[in-house]
Amino acid sequence: MSNADNPLIIALDVDSADEALRLIDKIGPAANFYKVGMELYAAAGMSLVKQIAATGRKVFLDLKLYDIGETVKRATRQICASASPAFLTVHGSRSVMQAAVEGRGDSPTKLLAVTVLTSFDQDDLADLGYATPVADLVDLRVKKARASNIDGIVCSPLEVARVRTLAGADMKLVTPGVRSAGADKGDQKRVATPAEALRDGADYLVIGRQVTRAADPRRACEEILYEIALPLSAN
Repeated sequence: MSNADNPLIIALDVDSADEALRLIDKIGPAANFYKVGMELYAAAGMSLVKQIAATGRKVFLDLKLYDIGETVKRATRQICASASPAFLTVHGSRSVMQAAVEGRGDSPTKLLAVTVLTSFDQDDLADLGYATPVADLVDLRVKKARASNIDGIVCSPLEVARVRTLAGADMKLVTPGVRSAGADKGDQKRVATPAEALRDGADYLVIGRQVTRAADPRRACEEILYEIALPLSAN
């Protein structure tokens, strides 16, 4: 599978830049897209994003920006001017999304709206004061994202088919909460297998512990890619 066709985004859920770079080296050509989340960003900052990009790999900067519009606009402008990651996440609130679009300007960075975290279920939404079902809140945020000219959506693989219908063919759909059959779900509650997520319309799959905690991370990636290829070759 070529880099252009590889749907895996490997979550660098490690403590330091050195650990992240060692992991990338172990994976080698089996993946070309890496997620830098809040923990690693807090430890290594934008310099790591630049280091990864300098190797020719793509970076998904998962910061889920959420603040007043002016702050989000300025933060987005700084991030895009400094490193232009391939993807940057923002909260799925209309004012936040619009501010991020304005702040990005003509940077090639694609902005992704986070709908509902894949670690959330209906009880978690109720705790936040939402009486609406998870699916309805996801639908609302997808519609607002389209109206705000956001480039893509982060959503659970269990909702990706519905999101694809609402989002249309052009928006990038990124799904965390993806695990091969039999793999540990960790703290995710709304999950599916890689093949199921792609079948239902996902463009990219965020994979964490199944790869990063494996004895051989490169082989773990290759096994997932093989697992994905089987249903495709059967069609």
